[in-house]
Amino acid sequence: MKKILFCALSILLTIACNQSTNMTNNPLLQEFNTPFQTPPFDLIKAAHYKPAFMEAMKQHRAEIDAIINNPQAPTFENCIIPLDHSGLLLEGVSNIFFNLLEADRNNVLQAIAMEMMPLLSEHSDNIRMDPQLFDKIKAVYEQREQLALDPLALRALQKFYNDFVRNGANLNPPEKARMMEINAELATLSLQFGDHLIKETNDFQMVVDNISDLAGLPEANITAAAEEAKAAGLEGKWLFTPKKPSWIPFLQYAQNRTLRDQLYKGYYLRGDRNNGNDNKALIQKMVNLRLEKANLLGYPTYASYVIANNMAATPQNVYEFLHRLWTPALKVAKQELAAMQTIADREGADFKLELADWWYYAEKLRKEKYDLDESETRPYLQLEQVRDGMFYVANKLYGITFEKRTDIPLYHPDVETFEVKEADGTHLAILYLDYAVRPGKSAGAWCTGFRNYLKTEESEILPLVSIVCNFPRPIDNNPVLLSWDETTTLFHEFGHALHGFFTRGDYRRIAGDIPHDMVELPSQIMENWAGEPQVLKAYAKHHQTGAVMPDALIQKIANSSLFNQGFMMVEYVAASLLDLDWYTLTDSFSGDVNAFEQTSMDKIGLIKEIIPRYRSTYFSHVFDGGYSAGYYVYRWAEVLDSDAFDAFKLSGDLFNKELAAKFRKYILAEGGYDDPMEQYKRFRGQAPSEESLLKKRGLK
Repeated sequence: MKKILFCALSILLTIACNQSTNMTNNPLLQEFNTPFQTPPFDLIKAAHYKPAFMEAMKQHRAEIDAIINNPQAPTFENCIIPLDHSGLLLEGVSNIFFNLLEADRNNVLQAIAMEMMPLLSEHSDNIRMDPQLFDKIKAVYEQREQLALDPLALRALQKFYNDFVRNGANLNPPEKARMMEINAELATLSLQFGDHLIKETNDFQMVVDNISDLAGLPEANITAAAEEAKAAGLEGKWLFTPKKPSWIPFLQYAQNRTLRDQLYKGYYLRGDRNNGNDNKALIQKMVNLRLEKANLLGYPTYASYVIANNMAATPQNVYEFLHRLWTPALKVAKQELAAMQTIADREGADFKLELADWWYYAEKLRKEKYDLDESETRPYLQLEQVRDGMFYVANKLYGITFEKRTDIPLYHPDVETFEVKEADGTHLAILYLDYAVRPGKSAGAWCTGFRNYLKTEESEILPLVSIVCNFPRPIDNNPVLLSWDETTTLFHEFGHALHGFFTRGDYRRIAGDIPHDMVELPSQIMENWAGEPQVLKAYAKHHQTGAVMPDALIQKIANSSLFNQGFMMVEYVAASLLDLDWYTLTDSFSGDVNAFEQTSMDKIGLIKEIIPRYRSTYFSHVFDGGYSAGYYVYRWAEVLDSDAFDAFKLSGDLFNKELAAKFRKYILAEGGYDDPMEQYKRFRGQAPSEESLLKKRGLK
């Protein structure tokens, strides 16, 4: 068994700082003298990033030049292995900088990003389009059948060859030059899109100065709005924003219909206000540049280029899959709308329901149909208890434990850290948890890493994984009580974290490398455990009395599992189809972004009471988040996760150790070792069926 060490990174950083005395005061270029060699955030300053990036790119280029200049004939050992190990310092600096940019952005970091992104893009392109390097990779690839490589080495070689081809290595010089221009511009445009969105989210404020306008809103949300107003210098008033902990409860409970509409517009018009943060022109440029990139590489559309590497294989397969969900989902959504309109009519409303009414009347429908109100569940969903609940599930499945650490440097006071240990007590990973909403944080929730797993000849470098959310901030000494959606969100991101903890592989290129439409399997399967009665009894305890959630309330949650499923599936599929429509364009787009979006929605018959989950101008996933032509992957992976969780349910043991061991091995640890469907079948013993998903969503 290899020793578990952190020395490889230490050596690399030591070399970096020894090469230039000017670098000796840059903590990013020195050995991290911290527990588990975690980043020394207390020492890292904004001024350190650019020199670190420049030095890391310089070292990476030297590593590549060493491969190119090796006079020996190219082999797997002198070409592919050093390529696999190249760029570690650059990866480390990038992980730290870009994770902080998303979690704690400020103007200084944004300016650094805008300066560095074109340079990083050029650096990457110069390597991936280097003809001498590609000639060496190609020479090894073409003799692969004679090299007697083991399956993992062969897969790594195939992946590298495919990477270089897909990044333009076969293009002629003028085409390569144009590709580099496209990539640099896209990098800058994506940054601008995200920056505009954060500013739009922070800039919109709905100020209420009459308490009567807050009728129906839970006291906790009124208090939070008062705190927001106080922080903004508006003491005595109430402030609401387009951030989830603020706008969603207001739309669910506030009786003031005019203000509900005002706040919802503040949310769905972000990036579409024809101001300095408007994203429509950026969308037009990005769509056209991505189409041009795909065409240069021989693909008719950008979606064809992206999906060729996924399980779905073609855009047509994705369209067909989404339409199989769309038809039953729209039918259910119309039934939900009719039921809500009945409630509104019965209460004397003299209007037909509109966009901002759905959330409000859906809560009334939930109360009427299932006798369930979110105010009943929140007292049992204290943040720390939910966190411990996901730790409990991981322990029951995999035997791992979590020990809180207070000696690890943090990038923000909101963050807490845990050491993750195997059942035998050996170190497995470090987990950072960053829960609270704040101005410099991007919207949504995500899982990322400050360091990935790496295996060398002598050691293993173990991961540093981070979960970032936008949950309500604690007020005074009161605990944070989560909604059910926030609870499942935390379980979801924790599933990604488990993938990060367990990933293994002899080669960096294939360790944890699963296609985009399978990457949500590890996360979404965890959501299933969150609502199981056996699990709820372990973590859902009243924050004041400690009493376990009553069986009757647990049953209400189970009964309401199909609540609002038509709406949720319709808004999701609508966004997925909008994404696909943008990236299946075959001609340059010069039209109106909003008109395109409306045509896309009219084509599928989206009812006027629902908009896509993300409108184009704030669709971060597909314009600055790495999910371009890929937003569909959540439901594609849900076919897998529904089928996979069925295996546990059918076994009669939610924590079936044999199944958990197989899931850990074939999906979480070795998912990148072979064709993804083959890996899935090794775990499950059969291919997945869409039946489990349709039944779970109440669509069949």
